[in-house]
Amino acid sequence: MAFSSSSARFAGPFVSALGLIFSLSLASCGTRTDGENANTKATAETATPAAPVVVDSAKLQAMVMQRDSLKADSIAKKSGQLPGAILPGHRIIAFYGNIRSKGMGILGREPKEQMFRKFEGVLKEWQAADPSIPVQAALHNVTITAQGTPGKDGKWRLMNSKATIQEVLSWAKEHNCILFLDVQPGHSTLQAELPKLTEYLKDPIVHLGIDPEFSLSTMPGVRPNQKIGTLDAKDINFTVNFLARIVSENNLPPKVLTVHRFTRKMITNYKNIKLDPRVQIVMHMDGHGEPTLKKDSYHDYIVKEPVQYTGFKLFYEYDARPKPHHIMTPKEVIALTPSPLYVQYQ
Repeated sequence: MAFSSSSARFAGPFVSALGLIFSLSLASCGTRTDGENANTKATAETATPAAPVVVDSAKLQAMVMQRDSLKADSIAKKSGQLPGAILPGHRIIAFYGNIRSKGMGILGREPKEQMFRKFEGVLKEWQAADPSIPVQAALHNVTITAQGTPGKDGKWRLMNSKATIQEVLSWAKEHNCILFLDVQPGHSTLQAELPKLTEYLKDPIVHLGIDPEFSLSTMPGVRPNQKIGTLDAKDINFTVNFLARIVSENNLPPKVLTVHRFTRKMITNYKNIKLDPRVQIVMHMDGHGEPTLKKDSYHDYIVKEPVQYTGFKLFYEYDARPKPHHIMTPKEVIALTPSPLYVQYQ
């Protein structure tokens, strides 16, 4: 578990997981019969047919994931990073929200051009505060959102339309940003929701966020915002494997995965989270309040339970209440140990 500041890079091709599954499937289909003679053919016709070979697709996929992970690990050990890795060579600065909602964050609260002018100023502040590390701009759009009503399937969540996702992706590309698609699963699960985002995650600039606060599948009958939800290490590992497969199959640079957290129970069994060079995990301090409270939360829930990289959220509407509290400055956030490499404004 490291908070590394190295920014080494290297090159190396990935092996297609899909191709490996195909070859493994062929190899398990029995012996060849192209050399059979008449006698063997007659015998085969009168013999009891052999039972069909049962292919355990889940086992095959696990074998593929293990092979690809070992390959990625061996490359990373030699050269330090997979090609195109954003962390730790950059600090990601993100505007968070939903472009269809004024109430979810700065992304969507203000008119587009006004918001981007503000964002440009924020990026300059961060680059000036720490010239030693390049700033990477990001938009963080809540794409699957927990809802106040259960919906037809009782899952208490709703996904943005394809048009909305394409629009925020076009905003990101216009302004040289990367894009995070954030998931609040409600009473659904990551296993059910993440595949809906596969086509978008094939884009090299698209990354992923997951929000345990709104993961309530283990809390029947609980409405989002009534209680704080939870995810286990097995859910994080599923997400890592899901992203890693997309990276390998599409020859992409590593994906960044942000995991929101501001209580201990939001993430259980953190020591069981498995790292993979194809996915860079950011444990993100998501709480609001005055600076001392935020620093304590960062220490208690992020620093004391390290995974890989760290993040820190700043709230335009809540951190400065009541006076004389203030939104922490870039220099104050940079001074934290370890210094966050992902910073989000809501």
